Amino acid sequence: MGAAINTSRPFRSIEEWKSALMILPDGSFFELMRSIFGNIKTPFNKQRLMEDLSAFLSRDEIRKTIALYIDETDARVITAIAALQKPAPGELESFFAGELSYAELQDILLNLEERFILYRFREEGLACLALNPALEPVLAPFTADLSIIFPSVSLDEAAAMSVAGTADAASSAAPLDDRLLAALISFIPGEGMFFKNEGGIRKKVLESGSQIFPALDLELITGGLVTLGLFRTEGEGLVPNESKLAAFKDLSPRDRLIYCAAGIYCRAHESGGNPSADIYLLRSRIRSLTALIDHFLKLIDPGRAYPAQTLNRYWDILERDANGGADSPAAATNRVHFYQLLGGLEKTGLLRISPAGYWTVGNTENSNTAASAPALAMDTPFSCIIYPGISFADTLALGSFSVVRETGAAVRFEVTRESAIRGFNRGFSATVMGDLLNRLSGNRVSELLIWTLKDWAQRYAEVSLYEGIVLSLSADRRYLAEAEPIASLITRTIAPGVYLLAAPESREAIEALRKAGVDIFAQYKQQPRRDGDPFNEGVSDRYSPYPSPASLSRYYHRSPEIQFPPPAPRRDAPDPAVNAKRDSLKEQFRLALDGMKLPRPERDELAARIERRLVLSESQLSGASLRYEKLEARGLDYVGKAAIAKQAIASKSLVEVKWPHAAGMQQCFGIPLALEKTEGESVLVINPAPRADQDHTSPGEPLRLPLGKISLLRRIKKSIFGE
Repeated sequence: MGAAINTSRPFRSIEEWKSALMILPDGSFFELMRSIFGNIKTPFNKQRLMEDLSAFLSRDEIRKTIALYIDETDARVITAIAALQKPAPGELESFFAGELSYAELQDILLNLEERFILYRFREEGLACLALNPALEPVLAPFTADLSIIFPSVSLDEAAAMSVAGTADAASSAAPLDDRLLAALISFIPGEGMFFKNEGGIRKKVLESGSQIFPALDLELITGGLVTLGLFRTEGEGLVPNESKLAAFKDLSPRDRLIYCAAGIYCRAHESGGNPSADIYLLRSRIRSLTALIDHFLKLIDPGRAYPAQTLNRYWDILERDANGGADSPAAATNRVHFYQLLGGLEKTGLLRISPAGYWTVGNTENSNTAASAPALAMDTPFSCIIYPGISFADTLALGSFSVVRETGAAVRFEVTRESAIRGFNRGFSATVMGDLLNRLSGNRVSELLIWTLKDWAQRYAEVSLYEGIVLSLSADRRYLAEAEPIASLITRTIAPGVYLLAAPESREAIEALRKAGVDIFAQYKQQPRRDGDPFNEGVSDRYSPYPSPASLSRYYHRSPEIQFPPPAPRRDAPDPAVNAKRDSLKEQFRLALDGMKLPRPERDELAARIERRLVLSESQLSGASLRYEKLEARGLDYVGKAAIAKQAIASKSLVEVKWPHAAGMQQCFGIPLALEKTEGESVLVINPAPRADQDHTSPGEPLRLPLGKISLLRRIKKSIFGE
């Protein structure tokens, strides 16, 4: 299948079009020809008829009529076929999801086939759609104007519409900048027991988090960070994965947010929201998704604003390219629910939505703070307000030994005894903490904070608790080993002041120390890092768990240089004069039909053909050889509904059904399976077809409707190409 937006050559050769018609079954081929030429003289000669058809479609007056009959909906479908390059019908269904229902699109495609505007052919076993090259002069203006399927407006237009109050939807979430992201990473491990036994975040944590992070969806974004592997579960809590954080900090602010958006989507839609889901199984999926998001965002002009539908179509084409076509084996398993992904892009601030409902690119790059400018201000001896230009690495390091207090109008951290101990556990020394604060504040840290950090560090080193479980006591604290409740826990003295405990969990040892009056002590769960900043170790980009999204494109795109045309302004509304000419031409054909003496079935069929824009000249009305088909029945036409149902069952045709319900008029599209007699009443059994825009009924569950209660039963004709 085609991979890129390229309408420079949207038409195949005349010979390919002729071949697609010539291989039609004789019944379909000659019926199509009779719709143009009426009764065909025998002996039949397909080659001669194709030459006559080409000549007919080359006539100036016929081409003008065909062009006049192309309405706005036709134009959108024509342009989409040119842009998608020989799409399968299912790809068009996906492309127009939310705009055209499945049945509406099938009707339009069939109508365009009967009007010789498009045709179908098979390539590599797949049915594809193409535009008729015999009508290239008529269709080329439509294929060149992509604004009809990819509309956008200028930022000024979007702002004007927002002021005018055309819509009330707007981004409520604050952009997830480096300060908020680092603050959240600091908040999570500081909460201790994070999850409930039955799953989900504890209510107390959510309440605390909602006060500190009022603009963030705490549960959603935290789940995304866990999915990325930045945290690992330990009991009912989350602990940071230091090596992963060291690699994560090396990304650009934009790339970090792309990974966050991918993690959010994968947690919500591909791991079942399970906090303990195996992130390694999602690693490849996250990487392919970040590559696609990166490419997608680069296609969006920061000077334009887009309706969601345009963005959905951009994504649809990119995803089609990445999967090797909509009908490829990868498409079914890798398809992304775009509107759910769009929500994640908004949550992270990568995209923003205006009050008028238009989407724009968010500002994802932090303003750079000059090296000499302070990155934070100490508002009390133990707390600080950090400025927007602070680096992610610095905020991450700061959050490792402090507690985030607010992230509203200001982002504020506070150093507490508990947070400092957490920093000591993660390898930060008191000297490193003080040096970092002095550097970021311009040497405005109080001596009280520096002295307190050193005091906590000294007391921290006096009592060490090793997981395993080993208790270490300094010389002046070894008396604790001789008294309860600690003495009963000691099973062996490993070395002077070093004891192996019988406690199955560190919680028992912690409780024993507290009962003994020890309120500050160290806990080691692995060999401590060197005396420095654990996030400054650096990670080789070659082996980074988070390669830059741009570097992944060559692995996850068949054509990484895919480009879209420059965004175009909205097309003007259809010219009323064109509609008037179209109606006038139809009325001309109706008057000609009124003057003809024809049997009622033929008159009805020709009248229907006029309405479907199949009649291009009056010559097609005289001498027509047509087979009348009743395609729909309404209301009390019980006999007509029964006949249409039987025809649809026999031909396995798609039908549209409408029926009244307490909740309003209901609608369904599907394949009828049977017409059964139940208590003297005919019941239509129909298997609902899945729709591209919305499923009203679960596919695979047959629907039973009494024929008498059906308001409309319409059979949708199949393609003349048999697909």
